[in-house]
Amino acid sequence: MRNDTASLQQQFDRSLESILASQAAPAADPANPASSSIAVAYSGGLDSSVLLHLSQQFCAARHLKLFAFHVHHGISPNADGWLQHCEAQAAESGAIFDARKVSIDPHAKDGIEASARTERYRALGAMCAAHQVHLVLTAHHQDDQAETLLLQLLRGSGVAGLSGMDHCNRAPALLGNEALAIARPLLGVTRRALLEYSTSQAIRFVEDESNEDHKYARNALRLQVMPILAEISPGFTERLARSAQHAQSAHRMLQELAQQDCRQCGFGDGLDISKMQGFSDDRIDNLLRFWLSTLGVRMPTTARLAEMRKQLFSARADAMVTVTHDGVGIHRYENRIYAERGITDAQYAAPQSFQWTGEEVIHFPRFRGSLYFEPAEFGLDSPWLKQQNLTLRLREGGERIKLAPNRPTRDIKSHYQTLRIPFWQRQHLPFVAAGRELLFAAGVGLDAKFCAESGNDAIGLRWEADAA
Repeated sequence: MRNDTASLQQQFDRSLESILASQAAPAADPANPASSSIAVAYSGGLDSSVLLHLSQQFCAARHLKLFAFHVHHGISPNADGWLQHCEAQAAESGAIFDARKVSIDPHAKDGIEASARTERYRALGAMCAAHQVHLVLTAHHQDDQAETLLLQLLRGSGVAGLSGMDHCNRAPALLGNEALAIARPLLGVTRRALLEYSTSQAIRFVEDESNEDHKYARNALRLQVMPILAEISPGFTERLARSAQHAQSAHRMLQELAQQDCRQCGFGDGLDISKMQGFSDDRIDNLLRFWLSTLGVRMPTTARLAEMRKQLFSARADAMVTVTHDGVGIHRYENRIYAERGITDAQYAAPQSFQWTGEEVIHFPRFRGSLYFEPAEFGLDSPWLKQQNLTLRLREGGERIKLAPNRPTRDIKSHYQTLRIPFWQRQHLPFVAAGRELLFAAGVGLDAKFCAESGNDAIGLRWEADAA
């Protein structure tokens, strides 16, 4: 048993050393405290308790600071007891302990499991940020990887889903922490090996009664399906983990292809549809999935993606098309595809009256932006402007504006087209009026009929939208 114990510690050490090397983080850099610390996501169960024990040995040998972070979900009546247990065990191991209590919505749209997972990772990210820790370890092991792969198969997932869990990755949207990496050094270890190690080391851990509840799909797989698979095909978890590695390899190649296609099709300035027309549907879908992933949105279903592709690519060249997905507007304009994050309801804002009393800027929350008043060589007369009853409003139709004394008055649509303001932005751009007279159109400029060269008294207007 001592040999098995030493073997698991050595396997863990090699795995974690490899993870640290992949993150380009030196084992201990006195000038960078974050590189000298590691955190363990510590629930108090078997897996995380073994992880804490192994991490303590690893950190002690390398003079690294060890943290143990616990998330109190409050779902189980035993949650307070688990918190006390974890705090005591962390103190015994010499780890610095911290905990967060989170609230779980029992009626969450995605289910209580997904809600608990989201809140757990958010709390872990917050604790790592508070303690300036850039690497957190979780106790996912080979059986977890096999369960994940089976669940993804049952959901009909694609290559990305069948890739399972990585040994190390970053998930800023989930963790709320750009600097944090999450690592799984036990991913090649079976649960049986962890149980044997805990017995040999007399490690105390708690039992979560919810792990026996068959209504959760993962529990049902672990308790009912996996024992049968083990009888039919002993060692199947190792082979499923190997399949996940193959899927990861395929996914990386698809990502590389998508990156190449993005560069070819413009990416930063919208995707050029004409350059994508020669791609197969599969290749277009791969590119769109990668593009959407850079926006941090939820992946669309295969059917939704096909409908998106049909609307964006089947329209005529001068068509103006908008498809919405997960709070993002995806637009076709001038034969390119653009995305607008943070779709707002500013286009429904009612007119708002105001007066200018000399402020440099006035924020209009209802319109999701700010109006700036700046000195200008050619602009509105400042004393005159202060006397006006002004209105901020959105487009009503028929607006016309004259941008310079020697230029004609044109309708606002013509100005938008000349300035190449995309159609989806136009509905958010407000106007400033004095009574029935239009003074300013955001994105276009001031009406020259009301402007003069007034020296220090001339005021120009500028509209700046709030960040999405």
